[in-house]
Amino acid sequence: MYSQLRQLPIAKQIEELTNELVTINSINGTQGEGKIIEYIYEKMKEFPYYQENPAFLWTLNVKQDPIGRKNLFAFVKSPNETKKTIIYHAHLDTVDIEDYGHVKEFAFSPTKLEDFFKTYEGNTDVQKDAQSGDWMFGRGAVDMKSGAAVHIANIQYFTNHLHELEGNILLILNGGEEAEHNGIIDALDELNRLKMEQALDFLMAINTDFTTPLYGEDPHRYIYTGVAGKLLPSFHIYGREVHVGDTLSGIDPNYVSAKITERIHNNLALTEAIVGETILPPTCLYQRDTKESYTVQTASTSQIYFNYFLYEESPDQVVKKLKSVAQQACLEAEQYLQLQYEKYIERSNVPKRSLSWHIEVVTYDELIVYLNGKGIQTEPIIADVLRRNAGKELRQQSFAIVDALQKADPEHKPRVVLFFAPPFLPHNYLKENVVRDQLLKQTISQVVDEVANETGEVFQVKRFFPYLADGSFLSIHATQEELQELLNNFPKWDTLYPLPFEKIKALNIPSVTMGVYGKDGHKWTERVYKPYSFGVLPKLIQKATKEIFKSKL
Repeated sequence: MYSQLRQLPIAKQIEELTNELVTINSINGTQGEGKIIEYIYEKMKEFPYYQENPAFLWTLNVKQDPIGRKNLFAFVKSPNETKKTIIYHAHLDTVDIEDYGHVKEFAFSPTKLEDFFKTYEGNTDVQKDAQSGDWMFGRGAVDMKSGAAVHIANIQYFTNHLHELEGNILLILNGGEEAEHNGIIDALDELNRLKMEQALDFLMAINTDFTTPLYGEDPHRYIYTGVAGKLLPSFHIYGREVHVGDTLSGIDPNYVSAKITERIHNNLALTEAIVGETILPPTCLYQRDTKESYTVQTASTSQIYFNYFLYEESPDQVVKKLKSVAQQACLEAEQYLQLQYEKYIERSNVPKRSLSWHIEVVTYDELIVYLNGKGIQTEPIIADVLRRNAGKELRQQSFAIVDALQKADPEHKPRVVLFFAPPFLPHNYLKENVVRDQLLKQTISQVVDEVANETGEVFQVKRFFPYLADGSFLSIHATQEELQELLNNFPKWDTLYPLPFEKIKALNIPSVTMGVYGKDGHKWTERVYKPYSFGVLPKLIQKATKEIFKSKL
C-alpha cells in the first residue's frame, strides 16, 4: 500500500483509500467494524515511519464489546521536544444498506453505483453528479470513510515531512459512532493514559465527519468549531384504562402522549436562539402504547421519547422546560376529557359520577423521592428489573425501571414520568470567555481565509456541527450541579450508560469539524465530492495543524 500510495498525488491517494474502505462492509453492529480497523492497521504498518517506530501504531479492543470492535491509534512525534498534540479522529462504521433496495448488491461498489446513477432518471441531481465524474458513491463514501482516508493520507504526509511539525499528532480511528458511540467512549481511557504518562497536551481534535449543503444551491464549505450535544427525554404515561363502552370515564395514555408529542415534536419554540446557527428542534423517535394484543380495553400505558439537541443550554434547563411542557399538555387533556364527559352526561341524561381526569407530572427523581418517603425500597425494585431485563434494548430497560416503580405505588394514580434514557452526548464548543478557545477560533478563521483566497472556495465558519458526532465525548461544559440534575433523572445511568464524565472533564479537548463534503448521508444516493474532499480539505487540515502549533496555545 505504501509504495503504491507514495507515488500518487495526495488527492489520488485519498480517492484510492476511500474506494478501498467503501468496499469493506463495516455496518454498525457487525464484526466488520473490527475487521476494517484491522485492515487499516495492516496497511499503515507498511509506512516506513511505523516500520521504524512500531510502538507508535497500535490497536486496542473495545472493552466488553460483543462484536469485537477495535480502536486504532497512530502517533506522529514532532522532532521538537514538545507535549503539544493535535488529535485527528474519524469513525469507520456505517448505517445499514437496506435503503439500496434493488441495487443493494452494489452498495459497497462505488464504480458500479456510479454507472447505475449515470442512467438513473429518478433524480436529475444525482444523475448529473454521476455523469460529472466528480462524485464517489457508496455506503460510507461520505459518512465517513472518505474522512478517515483524509486523515490516513495526512499521517503519511507528515511522517514524510516531520520537519514541518512543531507538535505531535495522534490519529484515532474507531467504530460505534452510528449507535452508542462505543468506540470513542472506550478510547477515553487511552487518551487519559497518554495524557498522564506522556504528559501530552491535547490542544484540539479535528474530526472529518461529513459536511453538506444546508439549502438548495448552497455554495459554502462549512467548518464547525463545536458540536451539539444530545438528550433523549422520555415519557412513561399512565392513564386509567376502561372498557370501550365506558371510555369517557377513562384517561387514555395515547391521547396524553399525542398531546405531549404535539407540543414537543419539531417545536422551534423549544429550541435555543443562536443567531446564524443551524439549530434543530426536538424530534419524536418513538411513540407507542404497551398493549401486546387486541382487546376492547383501552391502553393503560404509553411510551414516547425524543431526540433533543443540546447547544448552549444545560441539562437542568431542559428538565425544567420539558416538565412544564408536559404539565401544560396534561392540563389541556384533563380539561378536554372533562368537557367531553359533561357533554355526554347532558346528552345521555344519565347520573353524573364524581370523576377526576387529573394527571400528575413528575420527574424520575421526584418519583424516587416520593416512593422512598412512603417507605418503599426502590433500590431492590430497580436491581430486580435490571436482572430480569439484562441484555434487552437500553431504552426498554429504562422504561421497565420506571414501570416497576410506578406499579410499586399503591395509589396507582394517573401519572406522567419524565426521565432520560441512553444515549447522552455532551455539547462541546468554543467559549467566548476562554482565552484558549478564542485563540483556536482566531487561528482557524485565519487559515480558512487563506485557503479561501488560494482555492476560490467559499467557506463559512459556524459554531455547531448540525449532526451528532464523536467529538461530543472529548469535553463537557455542564457544571457538576447542572449535570447532577440530568443524572438524577437518568435511571441507573451508571449501569445502562456508564459515561465516564470525570475522564471527559479531565481531557477537555475542543473538537473542530473540518469535514469532507458531500450529499445525502444515510441515503442510498450518498456521495462525496472529490475535488474538495480529496484535493482542498487535506491541505486545509495540514495548514491548520501547522498554524495551531505555531500559535501561543
